[in-house]
Amino acid sequence: MSEQHNVVLLTFPDATDWRAAYDEAQHLPGLRQVAALERSADGLLEVRDGYVRGAGVATVGSGVLGGLVGLLGGPIGVLLGFAAGAALGNAAEEHQATEGGAGLIVLSPRVPDGGAMLVVDVREASPGPADELAAKHGAAVERIDAHAFEEQVRAAERKAEGPGRD
Repeated sequence: MSEQHNVVLLTFPDATDWRAAYDEAQHLPGLRQVAALERSADGLLEVRDGYVRGAGVATVGSGVLGGLVGLLGGPIGVLLGFAAGAALGNAAEEHQATEGGAGLIVLSPRVPDGGAMLVVDVREASPGPADELAAKHGAAVERIDAHAFEEQVRAAERKAEGPGRD
């Protein structure tokens, strides 16, 4: 079976039940990132936790690459190259985090009052591991194709920008 890139939603009717599932979700095969959303009984939504596999790699990797390029300029070149590379890598990671935040906003209406939701970005060879995790912790599971979800987020962003802004 080929891998399917999905956004898997694990919905918990009780906000206290998500923590153990969140910890286990970090070890799902193909996991890219996971976020925990919790809504209080009076409707206040909060992002309680988030994990991104490989966070910081782009910043450090770009910094090292910049430092290597900077070797041509001597010790000051290494320092400036590392700083410039790290800044570019950090900008890339910040852009990705901003896009992730927009996705969570799109999903926020699905979090029940007094409940919680884990949003799992995963490349699945099989739905088994995530389904087993959901069953073990009493969560409802829903899958959205990652590309279809990305398009939903883009449509919401265009709508938020208002008419005439394309």
